[in-house]
Amino acid sequence: MEAYIEGNFTVGEQQIHYVEAGKQGRQIALLIHGWSSSWYATSPLLGQLAQRFHVIAIDLPGYGQSPPLEETTTIPKYVDLLAGLIGQISDGPVVLVGHSMGGMISLALALSYPVLVERMVLLSPTISGRLSTAINLFISPITMMERFGLGSLVVSATERAFVGLTDRLMRPVSFAERTGITKADYERLRMDARRPGQGRVRAECYRAMLDNDLSGRLGKIETPSLVIWGAEDNTVPLRDAGVVADEWPAADLRILPKAGHWPQFESPDVTRRMVAAFLGLPLHSSALFKPVEEDELAQINEIAQFLVSSDVGNDLTLPQRTRLAAQCQVRVFEPGDTIAEATETSDELFIIQKGYVEVWKDPESNTGAHNHEKIEHVANLRAGQITGELAMLDRGGRSADLIAGSEGAILLVLSRQRLLALVEDDSELGARFLWNMSTAMSNRVRFVLWQLNQERRQGVAEQDAAFGKLPVRS
Repeated sequence: MEAYIEGNFTVGEQQIHYVEAGKQGRQIALLIHGWSSSWYATSPLLGQLAQRFHVIAIDLPGYGQSPPLEETTTIPKYVDLLAGLIGQISDGPVVLVGHSMGGMISLALALSYPVLVERMVLLSPTISGRLSTAINLFISPITMMERFGLGSLVVSATERAFVGLTDRLMRPVSFAERTGITKADYERLRMDARRPGQGRVRAECYRAMLDNDLSGRLGKIETPSLVIWGAEDNTVPLRDAGVVADEWPAADLRILPKAGHWPQFESPDVTRRMVAAFLGLPLHSSALFKPVEEDELAQINEIAQFLVSSDVGNDLTLPQRTRLAAQCQVRVFEPGDTIAEATETSDELFIIQKGYVEVWKDPESNTGAHNHEKIEHVANLRAGQITGELAMLDRGGRSADLIAGSEGAILLVLSRQRLLALVEDDSELGARFLWNMSTAMSNRVRFVLWQLNQERRQGVAEQDAAFGKLPVRS
């Protein structure tokens, strides 16, 4: 985690500590942690998001290195403060990433200031503000005691004497039984939760979440959002996920097995894949903190716009087309270059972006292999059309040669592996892509059958004319 820098913002008179990564001047991704935490709660996504965004992960007032608010902490006060921060540091809408209480703050921000938020990624967000039974029975009494001076002293003394007490209580509440969190990350998260001087804000935030029940309001949110929940979350119970499913069907809700309240730490690879698919991130986790160059971002945006008029872009939203564009490789062919040969085994689908592609085939071959002396030009495929879809689906040999046309060709290449990952990570986009691909294949087959019927009719007419029954029309 060395590829970030730290600093402090001042909004009004309130100081907010932050860490940042990625290139300045790009769209801002604002990362908001949850209760009893700090910016580190969102750190597993920091490097990945820095590939494309100017990432800012904050310590909410009263947590980490940010001083508390002077007045009683509430969710609306956090929301108004962050709205002021966004207006101060960003020249356009931001992407919000919120964990737990940070998810509730993100949702409230999207409700109160929708113009400030383009998209959201929510990790185990609290919706109703009612935490799990285990939290209410074991943790909240300690939290409420911390609010008052004597109780805070008692809790602090107890914690010093029995430092493992809250750890033993919190581990099964926070993490799945088969959690993948590392020991180092676990210790850092517990250190944040133990940070001295946060008793008052923890107690105030516990009450603030209860007072900010979002049930009944989610249907008003139009911001495209990905919601990731751990199946074994015993902090913010899955009943809140049920509220999301009931009231906010437009949200992309994912439930991860073997994850509790911290999916970004417990199932980091899966979480990153889902976030990458949702935000259209072009690179993988192996290149964390390495910003994508401006020309690649421009290329992704250009491809996303182009896909509107392609065989596979029908009814895809801009975020979906951006996700799809980020999965495609670009290949450039000079006029007459061989793109693919018949019988060649391949698992790649081609989308023609510029120029056209000639299809050549031996009409006497059923396998794709051909006699070069008999090979015939079958068709030209223009920009926006797909080819190679059958070979990609079954990994079989191609049935024809593909040659770049007289103007050359620029192709978008989508591999079977990337398509399967796309379907797994974004089922809605995957289903729509496969539907569009099937529709394109169906239309092509119908056209070919029409051509065959026309040829058959012409053949019958010529045969009849040979026997003097009908004149042959030119």
